Amino acid sequence: MTLNPISVKQESNIRHNWQINEVLELFAMPFMELLFKAATMHRQYFNPAEIQVSTLLSIKTGSCPEDCKYCPQSAHYNTGLKKEALMDVSAVITAAKAAKESGASRFCMGAAWREVNDRDMPALSEMIGEVKALGLETCVTLGMADQAKLEKLKDSGLDYYNHNIDTSPEYYSNIITTRTFDDRLQTLENIRNAGLKTCCGGIVGMGEDETDRAKMLQTLANLAKHPESVPINLLVKVAGTPMASQDALEPLDFVRTIAVARIMLPESFVRLSAGRESMSDELQALCFMAGANSIFYGEKLLTTTNPAKDKDMQLLASLGLHVMGNSDVMSGKLTPELEKISS
Repeated sequence: MTLNPISVKQESNIRHNWQINEVLELFAMPFMELLFKAATMHRQYFNPAEIQVSTLLSIKTGSCPEDCKYCPQSAHYNTGLKKEALMDVSAVITAAKAAKESGASRFCMGAAWREVNDRDMPALSEMIGEVKALGLETCVTLGMADQAKLEKLKDSGLDYYNHNIDTSPEYYSNIITTRTFDDRLQTLENIRNAGLKTCCGGIVGMGEDETDRAKMLQTLANLAKHPESVPINLLVKVAGTPMASQDALEPLDFVRTIAVARIMLPESFVRLSAGRESMSDELQALCFMAGANSIFYGEKLLTTTNPAKDKDMQLLASLGLHVMGNSDVMSGKLTPELEKISS
């Protein structure tokens, strides 16, 4: 049996005028009531049994001049990371083909840069065009970029540009000092003006309080157009970074953040991103119930680890969820990969 959205989409759910007291009221709801509200909203816009699968590849690693306190790729910290130059186009395409064969429908490419440079544009354009030709959605995260460069990348076949705001405007300077929150917003405006889809979210568990998490989501929901994709990352504590000894976020507070994001951004894909390796199956199941409907798939996210592919497929199968565009699980049939896992 195929599950479909149970309600007619309502334009009144798409708001751009959230007040902070309204967002905090959502966070303060009894946990089960909040999950029910988020799950109900999710079913108005998406098939609740479908999960979008994306793969993320670091195409240029390390030596980033930014001082983001959570990032092992920052040149400001000694994390033992091996620095690598921009990958050859052929190597990127090989990785994209493997991602598609594993079930990914979207391929994301990330480079540890402050901003996109002119000298790298030809290689980037070729990568994007080749990945697009494979039938995959294309996404890049390359730092700041002006509108002209973004338009060129779009002409090459780019679908999404990722540029996270990370946290609230007020807490931002505690995390990053080499660029401002307004710099982030300007890049988001450039992305939208270039006609690209926006991938924009943040990181929780960096010592921020609930009001900061609420203001981060308020910023995203009050943009002129909601980001089509909203990654919610749980801090991965990496030795050598200033965040290495940060206290862990309470798991249910993470689920609350997912649920509030779903309510405020009903048409957006809400993606469980970094930090899933530390999450139990039960915690991830609660996140899916709260409206998360996208994951990164593969053993590595840029430079940090991610759950093994087999483990992810087993989890989705046990929950009766299937990869978007693949109805085999819901029809009682398993994909060859899942058949191998279950045998």
